[in-house]
Amino acid sequence: MKKLANDLVRNKAIYFMVLPVVLYYFIFKYLPMYGSIIAFKDFSIAKGVWGSPWVGIDNFKDFFDSIYFWRVLRNTLLLSFYQLLFGFPAPIILAILLNEIRLKLFKNVVQTVVYLPHFVSLIVICGLILDFTNRDGIISTMIEFFGGERTTLLGDAANFRFIYVFSSIWQELGWSSIIFLAALSGINPELYEAARVDGAGRFRQMWSITLPGLVPIIMILLILRIGGLMDIGFEKIILLYNPNTYETADIISSFVYRKGLAEGQDYSFTSAVGLFQAGINFVLLISANWFSRRVSGNRLW
Repeated sequence: MKKLANDLVRNKAIYFMVLPVVLYYFIFKYLPMYGSIIAFKDFSIAKGVWGSPWVGIDNFKDFFDSIYFWRVLRNTLLLSFYQLLFGFPAPIILAILLNEIRLKLFKNVVQTVVYLPHFVSLIVICGLILDFTNRDGIISTMIEFFGGERTTLLGDAANFRFIYVFSSIWQELGWSSIIFLAALSGINPELYEAARVDGAGRFRQMWSITLPGLVPIIMILLILRIGGLMDIGFEKIILLYNPNTYETADIISSFVYRKGLAEGQDYSFTSAVGLFQAGINFVLLISANWFSRRVSGNRLW
């Protein structure tokens, strides 16, 4: 205890700097966990958390027996899996390609262009998507030009997943590549010089030096992505979907929003659904960390 007190005094400036972050997580991440108790109650605002009667796991049973259970679970997993399958490698490839560009001006222009969508408001992005994909939008015009038929693309449930995943990759591609570019800057340049002396070409250098240098950060980010596989954001879904696309667009988060706020105030039921989602994420995170540790030796803990 005395050692800890001495360390606090000696490094008080550092601890003071980290204090806002600790307070943020404590107030907005840990304190709200108290509210999860209503998932096991028939919650009433008038009665309060402790005054509401216990119902055990009835809210979870209602969700599992719901006709929407398999639909929202399937959609959540598929959208997250597609984003992981296509969206996770994209910034890695972009970072490697940018790293190979020797013309600095061209590199800076490309980086600026691909970073910009991240800083555009999500509402504006979704507005552009809706405009581009409606019957009179530019995409429908191009489809008609090549012999297709004009249609409102987001009016068809079959198109929703492709549009959602592709637009998400476009929006976050540049920003997500920054961490990989930072990792590339940490690779020892002497390794490339030695490879050139041995006759290795650009592709061989990428395969034997660049990619292995990125493996540790790739595995860490992959673990985090898998751990959040069920935690796909509902804001973009809410802004893009409509009753015609519920079959492929409705996910757990949007279902919770609709049942908890838009269509009613069944707080206990929606808390149970959210707790189920968090529990699956926790299991996925533990499993991904264990698998990565066994296979590659890289892990979060």
